[in-house]
Amino acid sequence: MSDDYLLEMRSIVKKFGAVRALDGINIKIRAGECLGLCGENGAGKSTLMKVLSGVYPSGSWEGEILWQGKSLNSKSMRDTENAGIVIIHQELMLIQDLSVAENIFMGRELTTNGRINYSAMYHHASELMQELRMPGVNVTLPVMHYGGGHQQLIEIAKALNKNAKLLILDEPSSSLTSSEISVLLDIVRDLKSKGVACVYISHKLDEIEAVCDTISVIRDGKHIATTPMDSMNVNQIITQMVGREISDLYPDQEHEIGEVVFEAKHITCYDVENPQRKCVDDVSFSLCCGEILGVAGLVGAGRTEMVSALFGSYLGRSSAEVFLEGIRIDTSTPLKSIQLGLCMVPEDRKKHGIIPDFSVGHNITLTILENFSRYTLVNEKAEHRAIETEIGQLQLKTSSPFLPIVQLSGGNQQKAVLAKMLLARPKILILDEPTRGVDVGAKAEIYRLIADLARQGIAIIMVSSELPEILGISDRVIVISEGELRADFVNKNLTQETIMAAAINKFS
Repeated sequence: MSDDYLLEMRSIVKKFGAVRALDGINIKIRAGECLGLCGENGAGKSTLMKVLSGVYPSGSWEGEILWQGKSLNSKSMRDTENAGIVIIHQELMLIQDLSVAENIFMGRELTTNGRINYSAMYHHASELMQELRMPGVNVTLPVMHYGGGHQQLIEIAKALNKNAKLLILDEPSSSLTSSEISVLLDIVRDLKSKGVACVYISHKLDEIEAVCDTISVIRDGKHIATTPMDSMNVNQIITQMVGREISDLYPDQEHEIGEVVFEAKHITCYDVENPQRKCVDDVSFSLCCGEILGVAGLVGAGRTEMVSALFGSYLGRSSAEVFLEGIRIDTSTPLKSIQLGLCMVPEDRKKHGIIPDFSVGHNITLTILENFSRYTLVNEKAEHRAIETEIGQLQLKTSSPFLPIVQLSGGNQQKAVLAKMLLARPKILILDEPTRGVDVGAKAEIYRLIADLARQGIAIIMVSSELPEILGISDRVIVISEGELRADFVNKNLTQETIMAAAINKFS
């Protein structure tokens, strides 16, 4: 094996039309090593991993992949998985109606005399759950019975069942709680100790720092540097990623806060699966013109349910009294809310923010298409001008506004969803986890945009699980715990500890 490397990717080039998504990338990794792959949204990280994992087969890209010292020519993911290279995508590939064990053994079912041996599958799946420190998971139950954190670990069990020698984790912690992230990092350390190599892709650089041995940074499809983690710090990684130093992540410009413009009273939501249980219980708050209101709380506290009910998109039973500029308004559907000036960027952009089959441009203009149409005719020139303006203002990276939106990176998809809602000229803008899965450079741009919108007088409600983000951008912070409003703080000398104390019901 060349220099004891398990994997070498040499001069990898991947083109989409005239665009070079990857331009001569070189990556090396040894057995038992964790390589952190860093870069901004659209840098080419996921594209590179799709080349490695066989999503893009040999012949559709240029360069060479050496696996255990021999050339790897894969026609599909089946070929790379048989070799021992397994990828866990950011969007989990589980079938919700099938059991945990059936998902783990999908395509590799254990059989006896031509019949599936469920007993053996359940036994082996339970052993994997023990290995991943999840002994409480009932492998006979459908996956839908378990939350995002458990499902992420089930995906890892599925990969280990394929005898992975190299495990690729693409944004594995994007939907995990802090305790689940801790378990995930421990699992990666255990895998390393057993000789399994890992590629860890994450915008959460504290995780990269905690678990990775080596850092490779790519920018605009080019390999920038590969460096041992012990000779790097987070600020140096950021500088390599964005090509410049980001000294002030959060804008510090003052903005004027006016009179109360929005009031939400007695917000109550009932659980979708258990309609007798309240997941939001009689929450009320107000919002001033130009104010940024941070909504903090633990995962499952009821934050998303609360703002979804305000916007009219909550799927369960809910009630609330909503007032805009002193007048009670009907926000029972998203369309009514948008028409009244209450807009929302949802937490799950893939499921609720975009239409995958539509182009970037058509996703952006979706909410206000009537502005460009007369009867059944669309003024395409006017629509295109609006699209180009929004793409420019948000610095959205796309080779064409006609490109299918699913071909954009996650961060640029998020910018497109933001652009869609900004075109509706909101008076109140709800942002639910606006920087989830977004790199640090794009985060800084989104924070500046939020501050600019507040200076224009738009009132903003921002739900976030990242307390530094809440403290860095908000004028005021409310804390939701177990569906109830537990605290309302002015953000002056406010600390993470104070917010957490309120979130876990220890604030007095």
